Amino acid sequence: MAAGAQTILVVEDEASIASFVSLYLKNAGYTVRAVTTGSAALTQVAAEQPALIILDLMLPDIDGIEICRRVRKTSDVPILMLTARDEDVDKIIGLEVGADDYLTKPFNPRELVARVKSVLRRSAPERRRDVEEELRHGDVVINAGRREVKVGEEEIQLAPKEFDLLWELIDHRGLVLTRDQLLERVWGYTFAGDTRTVDVHVRQLRRKLGDASPIVTVWGVGYKVGPERSTAPTPAA
Repeated sequence: MAAGAQTILVVEDEASIASFVSLYLKNAGYTVRAVTTGSAALTQVAAEQPALIILDLMLPDIDGIEICRRVRKTSDVPILMLTARDEDVDKIIGLEVGADDYLTKPFNPRELVARVKSVLRRSAPERRRDVEEELRHGDVVINAGRREVKVGEEEIQLAPKEFDLLWELIDHRGLVLTRDQLLERVWGYTFAGDTRTVDVHVRQLRRKLGDASPIVTVWGVGYKVGPERSTAPTPAA
């Protein structure tokens, strides 16, 4: 899909930031809708789902964390969160509730546009896998077409990037993938990104998958998927 056909929703209450973000995105060929409040953002998403949301953490009515949480209940639209505070807790909470990535203010607008392009490229329909493609590892079953993950018979709700990360790791089972490799393969970054993004998503996957999680940390390097194991109970003799 051409960039000109894609609409980006900018949710930012600081007029100067909203203005220059919108300008750079328009110059890159995107259509931009800009709103200044969380309630306006939810109304806009309900009326017309954008290709991507750029969401400020601090808004005058509903904060970005809550907006992200509500959007994720009904949509897997990519979300790039902006924060004025270089606080790990803000970034981690944002990623945990479903944001795909974040940028800390002040940021280079060229980096913003590069990240937008990367996220959209990775979420493009032509990049999605065959509808019937499926991966299995132990009790974990991932269906690409339905974007569905099950542990045994239980369906596990994953955020979009959590799903993509789990797929990438299981698809390369037995191989150690560095954090930089995962940033490139899952987030589409061909430049240096914050590898803590990967760590937060891995932690979330482990929490959601519980004992069935196959992800192993290779200290100082990255992550891999360990040997298959079943969490199903052993039948009584």
